[in-house]
Amino acid sequence: MTVRVTPRAGRDAIDGPGEDADGRPLLKLRVRAVPEDGKANAAVEALLARTLGISKRQVAVVSGGKSRIKRVELADLDEGAAARLEELMGHGS
Repeated sequence: MTVRVTPRAGRDAIDGPGEDADGRPLLKLRVRAVPEDGKANAAVEALLARTLGISKRQVAVVSGGKSRIKRVELADLDEGAAARLEELMGHGS
């Protein structure tokens, strides 16, 4: 999945679905962490794990480590986590 991250925010939060410049879907989120030494990436992983109710080991930033637009890999999602993700992306009921 693709996310757009705002670092140095006032709070850690998921803002909801959005689109990149080419119209591809992404999830907008914000983290308090600074974008230095991988701190913001770790905060992104922790926020997604907490929100989806999964282990931090199941979430990994796989590209875009130094960019606001990142590719995140989610491993072994159960039905509940997959449903929460669909809701976050705006595809839920």
